[in-house]
Amino acid sequence: MNFLFAWRYFRSKKSTNAINIIAWISVTAITVGCAALIIILSVFNGFEELVKGLYTDFYTDIRIAPATGKVLKLDAAQLQKIKSVNGIGIVSLVAEEKALLVNGPYQTIVLVKGVDDQYVFTNKINEHIKRGKFSLGSAETPQIVLGYGIENAIGAEVERSLYPLTLYTPNRKAKFNSLDGLSVNNITASGTFQVQQEFDNKYAFTNLAFFRYMLNMDADEYSAVEIKVKEDENKIRQQLQEMLGNNYLVQTRYEQNKSLYAVMQLEKWVIYAILSLILVVAAFNMIGALTMLVLEKQKDIAVLQAMGASQKRIQAIFLTEGLLLAGVGAVLGMLLATLICWIQILFKPIKLAGDTFIVKAYPVKLLPADYLLVLVTVTAIGFIAAWIPSRKASRQELGLK
Repeated sequence: MNFLFAWRYFRSKKSTNAINIIAWISVTAITVGCAALIIILSVFNGFEELVKGLYTDFYTDIRIAPATGKVLKLDAAQLQKIKSVNGIGIVSLVAEEKALLVNGPYQTIVLVKGVDDQYVFTNKINEHIKRGKFSLGSAETPQIVLGYGIENAIGAEVERSLYPLTLYTPNRKAKFNSLDGLSVNNITASGTFQVQQEFDNKYAFTNLAFFRYMLNMDADEYSAVEIKVKEDENKIRQQLQEMLGNNYLVQTRYEQNKSLYAVMQLEKWVIYAILSLILVVAAFNMIGALTMLVLEKQKDIAVLQAMGASQKRIQAIFLTEGLLLAGVGAVLGMLLATLICWIQILFKPIKLAGDTFIVKAYPVKLLPADYLLVLVTVTAIGFIAAWIPSRKASRQELGLK
């Protein structure tokens, strides 16, 4: 019954045209606010999925590192126990350290990862080779795969380089003030990878045997163990942590990049809060429209009171009217946002500025949770906005003349 009254008031012509105008302005504002919220949240979802995909391509499912220090001691028996855990697919051993990479007059600090033959099967780094190939050489003839930013920083030109690069690494077993504090060796650049700027400007890869030799590591010493799993990574992480003890730090991909994911979520909620202000502005228009509607429908209110309608019934009618205005705006906004997002997904008309991005157009991903969030937000704002004029309507004491 309340909805029938509200729908009649929504559709009927008002004696004062300004009421219609203000009502439709409020509906339009809600439509624009809802559409903007869903579009922006969908773009954030697209970027979040893109970044997570890139991190998935670079980071492994689980990483075992020392709880303190840089050196991880694992003997053959411990490695076998790790490999025997149910659900573990591929185990790769890694030696990692900062180094100075020199090419003639150019030099830069890089984070070098010495990896074994299994490493390329733990992630998708091989799919991001831009030039050359992912070839790491051997202990006697080492090769290095550079990040795209590192290649540019030292002018390496992987496919046309005539001279080897020079790699300087710290010798951790050298005595203090000794001339043997650095290990030096020539190394040939074999390829360039491009994942994203953070990785491209920081990492380089070489073979494990050579890099352990450069770092003067013992036979049972590594920097980390990187693992690809077949089952739930959280369950396997817990099993590995219990098996290895507190001297080892076992992390999932999410835990390795916890701050990044937290910042991405925080940014999304901040944008949501800012854009919700559009809906708050629309609520003021709705208050004005409903207040004027109450003034126009005073005779109707008096008739309803004479027929025995309670204050709650009258309030519910105008409250439903407010929710109807908000609902119409929300539905139109969702339809508009869906249309715009699908056009972007299919045809990609809105491009990213510059040529340094991996994708050329804004990525978009529609999620049902965003629609539900926006619907709840609009309903809450519409209810609050309609409460004031509906309460005023219910308390009026009118008489028929």
